[in-house]
Amino acid sequence: MAERAQQGFTHLDAQGAARMVDVGGKEVTQRRAVARGSVRMAPATLEKIEASAIAKGDVLAAARLAGIMAAKRTPELIPLCHPLPVTSVTVDLTPDRDAGGLEIAATVACTGRTGVEMEALTAVSVAALTVYDMCKAIDRGMTIGDIRLEEKSGGRSGDWSRGSP
Repeated sequence: MAERAQQGFTHLDAQGAARMVDVGGKEVTQRRAVARGSVRMAPATLEKIEASAIAKGDVLAAARLAGIMAAKRTPELIPLCHPLPVTSVTVDLTPDRDAGGLEIAATVACTGRTGVEMEALTAVSVAALTVYDMCKAIDRGMTIGDIRLEEKSGGRSGDWSRGSP
């Protein structure tokens, strides 16, 4: 375990024990992250979502709000995740009939000492779980998947994009 800490696992001390990284000395910069994921479902389920015909209510609005709330509460859910002054969260849910479900994208921004990747990933995850919860009575076969970071900007490590080498 001690070798892992020396190989770039910043959340481990020299003995391999988990610790919260001290970001106090890091420069405050603009941070931004984009994450994506999907919920696959039966065509009839997607039709009901689009028609606002799900018994529990407006699935897209509820999932959007759940994703925003989740981004703001990420440090309460993910151990060792720093609380951040999140300045913006957007969560978009887009029907994709060809793929058979919803595509979810979250963008999170802050001015801080550490990145907002976990906040963006948490927003997508909770939005997807909310879709599942609201539709499970009619479609237990839904699949949540492909949750991933697409891009991040800001900070010492610079910018990163999934499509870049």
